Amino acid sequence: MIWPAEAIWEAVAPVLPGFTVEVLPEIDSTNTELMRRARKGVLEPVLLVAERQSAGRGRLGRQWESDTEGLGGTLTFSLGLPLAPADWSGLSLAVGLSVADSLHPDLRLKWPNDVWLQERKLAGILIETASVGDVRYAVIGIGVNITPRDGVGLRTPPAALTEVLPGVDAPAALERIALPLVQAVQRFVDQGFAPLRQPFHGRDCLYGREVVCGDGMTGQARGVDAGGALLVHTASGLKKISSAEVSVRPLAP
Repeated sequence: MIWPAEAIWEAVAPVLPGFTVEVLPEIDSTNTELMRRARKGVLEPVLLVAERQSAGRGRLGRQWESDTEGLGGTLTFSLGLPLAPADWSGLSLAVGLSVADSLHPDLRLKWPNDVWLQERKLAGILIETASVGDVRYAVIGIGVNITPRDGVGLRTPPAALTEVLPGVDAPAALERIALPLVQAVQRFVDQGFAPLRQPFHGRDCLYGREVVCGDGMTGQARGVDAGGALLVHTASGLKKISSAEVSVRPLAP
């Protein structure tokens, strides 16, 4: 594959000094690699792309299956950069909103970090941080299904970007996402999540639906608050779910 590394660098570098782009044919995980570098004191902003991942990771320790044959069936990359927002709450929602806005109007967001297409998972987000001295380094990992894939063994069936963007490939998808993502993260640092609450509701696939949480709690999803916490109306009142470690899924109709 031919990656638009130079075009992305030219677009992003003016707004993110010191920024670089790296494309690797294979690695265990782009998130894992950037976290390793950060712990060694390598804290420059970077976009790291892998054509194949042998040990991709998702939220709650789940495995993210990438394109083992390197044929462009998935896009896997991580953005690493030092961040110092006043409040980190809602960052994964801001990232998901940026990805969806960059790709297609039909995409929806499932709290806290998935992009869905017609009740199926199109993309996932994993955010990790490392504190090195006075610097907190954020690693924002994103995986996108580009072409249809096998859904055997997956709780949520997979969707593919080519369903709504026929002919798109992984490099083209990355070029759509990269600059808006950096700009969205920078706005989040300056403004927090609150200004994004209504735009998020416009893409919220859980809003108004009956949901079940990992602890067995059920209720009706009522969107998110100004900090990005999920609001669920239960039999005992309105509950806030702020931990991304809690699994939430819609109940079958």
